[in-house]
Amino acid sequence: MRKSHPVRRAVLATAATVSGIVLLLTLKPGSDQGPADAAGVVPPAAAQSPQGGAQVIANGTVTGDAADTQYGAVQVRLTVSGGKITKAEAVQSPKGGQSDQINAAAVPRLNQAAVAAQSSEIDAVSGATYTSAGYKKSLQSALDKAKAAQAAESGGGSTGDGSAGSGPGGGGGSAPASLEDGTVTGDAVRTDYGAVQVRITVEGGKITRAEAVQAPKGGQSDRVTNQSVPRLNQAVVKTGGADVDAVSGATYTSAGYKKSLQSALDKAGG
Repeated sequence: MRKSHPVRRAVLATAATVSGIVLLLTLKPGSDQGPADAAGVVPPAAAQSPQGGAQVIANGTVTGDAADTQYGAVQVRLTVSGGKITKAEAVQSPKGGQSDQINAAAVPRLNQAAVAAQSSEIDAVSGATYTSAGYKKSLQSALDKAKAAQAAESGGGSTGDGSAGSGPGGGGGSAPASLEDGTVTGDAVRTDYGAVQVRITVEGGKITRAEAVQAPKGGQSDRVTNQSVPRLNQAVVKTGGADVDAVSGATYTSAGYKKSLQSALDKAGG
């Protein structure tokens, strides 16, 4: 067998080396996947801000509308400081039977989620579908009121929600533009524990006095009524309207009070 000539081997080796160098030079380093992409990290320029982060809400405390669910109403109150939600709490939630156990676990998680998300875009809690849906609806209502209040403040007008900050005289979101002077009594509103009926006194177009001429009585209702009604009366005079916060521990009395109060305002021309 013939042996390869040494010169021929050298030529072949040189050609192979040159070909390898050419291939390396033609590769595009930019096509390689970078460490950040491989790890699923979003580059800073493409990072998204939290939902609602660009929305401005008024400082203070604001309570959303009560949202009815199959098992009872849910109502959320927010505390805003520095334009951010610092506290969320459910002033109303379904009660009785299994609802107590469900909401004892679900409501704290929803409260934490609202503060973390700074919006109503929060996940429902497993096993508490109805409470979660009502919570999100009331939470959105509170946010809407806080945004309206901030917009009004920025424009130099009165706020859209008395609990989120009001100007002199304390006009709330449902504060009437003009009330007739005199004394007017709202319709009696039935609750699970008894009727609630509110009477207001108007002087100079403003509410100067509010009182409950009917309220739940007997047993524990006496204690609840004695603690909650004076606070509700004071809140009405302060806000000048029906946008008053429910008193903790007096959910039914507060709801009946506000409904009768709105009736009185309607009669007074508000």
